[in-house]
Amino acid sequence: MEEQLVKRAGIPYRSIPAAGVHGVGLRTLPANMLKLARGVTASRRILREFKPDALFFTGGYIAAPMAVAGYNIPTLLYVPDVEPGLALKFLSRFADVVTLTAPASRKYFSRPRRLVVTGYPLRADLRNWSRAQAVHHFGLDASLSTLLITGGSKGARSINTAVLQNLKELLGFAQVIHISGSLDWDVVEKAAQEIPAQLKSRYHAMPYLHEMGAALAAADLVLSRAGASTLGEYPVFGLPAVLVPYPYAWRYQKVNADFLVEQNAALLLQDEALQEKFLSTVKELLSDGNRLKSMSAAMKNLSLPNAANEIASQLVKLAGDAPL
Repeated sequence: MEEQLVKRAGIPYRSIPAAGVHGVGLRTLPANMLKLARGVTASRRILREFKPDALFFTGGYIAAPMAVAGYNIPTLLYVPDVEPGLALKFLSRFADVVTLTAPASRKYFSRPRRLVVTGYPLRADLRNWSRAQAVHHFGLDASLSTLLITGGSKGARSINTAVLQNLKELLGFAQVIHISGSLDWDVVEKAAQEIPAQLKSRYHAMPYLHEMGAALAAADLVLSRAGASTLGEYPVFGLPAVLVPYPYAWRYQKVNADFLVEQNAALLLQDEALQEKFLSTVKELLSDGNRLKSMSAAMKNLSLPNAANEIASQLVKLAGDAPL
């Protein structure tokens, strides 16, 4: 996916062989180790051609060969989630500076002098929307509460299912921006067509939204997974959240959600309890203006809106300190 995004942005792209080693079977491990070794060779060739002043890593096993090949080049590592994954912990051994989304990440690293809390870098255009502009963009009723529901680009089936099973009741007290992802769009689109006429204007469903800033600006509350972007996007907008961590992977999302809950900025709803508690949780929050206001202030207090500039500054400093 990253390859297509990078090429679309007009940035030169080179791929290298790599494969994961954590959690793979013994039959797969030798082949993956061979790919990593080939990746180190390919990385050295790229470094000789490109001659970088600094290296920048954001994790993933694809970065390991380059980190090994460029061990003598100034390196910056960015940790998006609160808890770093295995690859990030490995890469931190090569990093001159480790930048963090949240201060809670400090405890996972043993050399605190290298740590800089920058926040989560956001696209500049995300903040181009005022609430009034966003309400107008979606054709919302400014007198009604607005719930944003999102499960990422592919979507979250358990969230989509809970929404559709409670849709009529939900639209009885709120208007909804539902970004379903591509996975369940056919089902969501069909359900939207079956909404009673008097409620149709309250439901705004789409498989994907390029103007995500508009949805974040318009919402009074968001229900979503707890990926790393929640640590940056929701604080910038002071948006209270109900977080449903993805249950079928390592605990990164649970740790992210716990961090925001501990700051009184979010509620955690387990995936297995979603069907039972979705409607009551959302209704209770949207009907409690004081609590929403308090959660919004707590979320806003976590905002570090200049994260991208801070990370860039750290990179420029590293490159400037590099020997000529």
